[in-house]
Amino acid sequence: RLAGTALLVALLGTVTLSAWAQPGGHRMHEGGPGMGMMMGGRGLERMLDSVNATAEQRTQIKQIAERAMADMKAQHESGRTSRDEMMKLFTAPTVDANAVEALRAKKLQQHDQASRRMTQAMVEASRVLTPEQRKQLAERMSKRRDMMQRHMHERRAMDAPAKP
Repeated sequence: RLAGTALLVALLGTVTLSAWAQPGGHRMHEGGPGMGMMMGGRGLERMLDSVNATAEQRTQIKQIAERAMADMKAQHESGRTSRDEMMKLFTAPTVDANAVEALRAKKLQQHDQASRRMTQAMVEASRVLTPEQRKQLAERMSKRRDMMQRHMHERRAMDAPAKP
């Protein structure tokens, strides 16, 4: 059951959190690379198709995702402001370490709020799906994660400098 819950967090939140959490080029991946495409649109439709979701389940999950996205949009804007503030701090003639630390703490709090919101959405969605559907999603996402990891390893191997 915990795996299904974690899966839904990945499905409902990764892209939002990843896009929102890029202040220094770092990304916060709740569910691993690529999971965020499931947040809406065709990705969400494919996810629901893969578990043969009923029309009622589809409607409920889409509503959950839409509410979460609306909430995350405001948090995304706040994250953009934080990035601008951080750039101003780092480009000042003298960097104020206390101000940088305060802003870092603020950004950490924003990440926590985003994670809480996406976890809430995941719990809501988990109540809509059956245990079997959650198991199917977990299996699908595990296969996808494995494929992405293989791809990353292959890419790193190609990018590595040749040994003499």
